[in-house]
Amino acid sequence: MIQTLEWTDQGVRFIDQTKLPTEETYVTCKTHEQVADAIRTMVVRGAPAIGVAAAMGIALAAKNSKAETTGELKRDLDQASDLIGKTRPTAVNLFWAIRRMQEKFERVRIRPITQIKQDLIEESQRMHAEDIAANQAMGRHGATLMPSEGGVLTHCNAGALATAGYGTALGVIRAAVEQGKKLHVYADETRPFLQGSRLTAWELMKDGIPTTVISDNMAGAMMNQGRIGAIVVGADRIAANGDVANKIGTYTVAVLAKEHGIPFYVAAPISTIDFACPDGTKIPIEQRNANEVTHIAGKQMTPDGVSIENPAFDVTPAKYVTAIITERGITRAPYEESLRRLAGAEAKVEV
Repeated sequence: MIQTLEWTDQGVRFIDQTKLPTEETYVTCKTHEQVADAIRTMVVRGAPAIGVAAAMGIALAAKNSKAETTGELKRDLDQASDLIGKTRPTAVNLFWAIRRMQEKFERVRIRPITQIKQDLIEESQRMHAEDIAANQAMGRHGATLMPSEGGVLTHCNAGALATAGYGTALGVIRAAVEQGKKLHVYADETRPFLQGSRLTAWELMKDGIPTTVISDNMAGAMMNQGRIGAIVVGADRIAANGDVANKIGTYTVAVLAKEHGIPFYVAAPISTIDFACPDGTKIPIEQRNANEVTHIAGKQMTPDGVSIENPAFDVTPAKYVTAIITERGITRAPYEESLRRLAGAEAKVEV
């Protein structure tokens, strides 16, 4: 299994996703500031992976803290949480992870400082293991929705690289193939950061799963030709009503899927559902550097001075979503009811 990130004695070790697919290199972050920078610069990306990375960054802040009192340690952790929380505003797993680490601190703050630090390190490692288990459960549920054979389209990268391991959308595909289904994956290249062509294709080729990379503007034609039997994507935030924020271009794919009568599935853990967010209009959309659009592999592709828009995400209204796949099962509309029922206590906490 691809080791997206892991806790080591030296620090948090990440595969550098900015170098894939031509270089498989790793970086070790020894401080929470370095973890924040790794998240911001997309060395690590994907909502579940960002969440685990955030937790490990806070654990690093605890480990490195020179605090002699619980109050001083809390101050250091709050500063680390604030810095990490400013890195990627759309991925709700980031804030879920920060909150979980803060809650863990409050539960153990009466203990000696050395024990508190160890408790926080162990909590981040627990979140890592839980994410892998959740992805595998998600895969088992979602595999039942995949066709027995034929083409499946995915957008961006929602695989092991976007999680602690196995993947959400790609986890569904992996599980279906493990069950004997004969799938061929069509991976949108996903401009402008090319997560599909660089990362999804790299992962699936490692697994020996037949894969074809297509440019984003080919998806509609492929659907019209009958080559796509299902679509499965991940999510960075799901609103309480089932609206889904995912990589820019997802909305286009969902509308095309509706027009062609193709099921459009979203695979994401319960932690990606933001019950405090009533609908997609309230989801903050990250705006990234214009250079991601103006340059490819360091070469300028646009004229000097032209205006650039570079939103990292768009929002797909719930009416286009056939089903949402989670580690606890599959939900369908009306999502206001089905998501809360599936989430249970978490839904009540988030309100």
